[in-house]
Amino acid sequence: MAVHEHPQQRTGFRLPSRHRAGAAAVSDTSQVQTVTTTGARVFAGVRVLTGFVFLWAFLDKAFGWGYATSSGKGWFDGGSPTKGFLNGVSAGPMQSTFHSWAGAGWANWLFMLGLLSIGVALMAGVALRFAAVAGTAMMALMWMAEWPPARHGADGSLSMSSNPLVDYHVLYAVVMIALAVASAGTVWGLGRIWARLPIVRDHRWLL
Repeated sequence: MAVHEHPQQRTGFRLPSRHRAGAAAVSDTSQVQTVTTTGARVFAGVRVLTGFVFLWAFLDKAFGWGYATSSGKGWFDGGSPTKGFLNGVSAGPMQSTFHSWAGAGWANWLFMLGLLSIGVALMAGVALRFAAVAGTAMMALMWMAEWPPARHGADGSLSMSSNPLVDYHVLYAVVMIALAVASAGTVWGLGRIWARLPIVRDHRWLL
């Protein structure tokens, strides 16, 4: 005789409806936490990589490691980290101003200290608001120096600009602002320890 299982008599365990709803809510919460944790790690990775870009630029220009700065022409060798770049400005409303700044001692110091402090802050995950403000100001000046809107330089040669508005300077600025807003220094960084320092608690702009 064939035995037919009654629909109400299956042996598989089923949670009551209210328990199933609770389990689904727990699952959804776990998924949100996983996404949040993954996002925090992605931001931390972007922070470290961006910081390394600035820190490497400082080290190469300081010691002349042969990348953007030739060996023996580093800042510590007596070279100027701003002279070549600012003298090469060939377009834009601040062309003559940048030429007058090229190689000036104060310009060299500000540029190098900016690269160092922004790089260290981003890699360590501290003072991200400062890094965002200082980094955005630096990127804005460099954007004006390269002047992407120009199709040709002062000598008539092609400027090699690929976009009249958005270039890598703009992207770096946006990334640094996003890192500061997201408090990206708490993962793989010293952000939590930094935030507990008395001076930082009293001056929140130092976060």
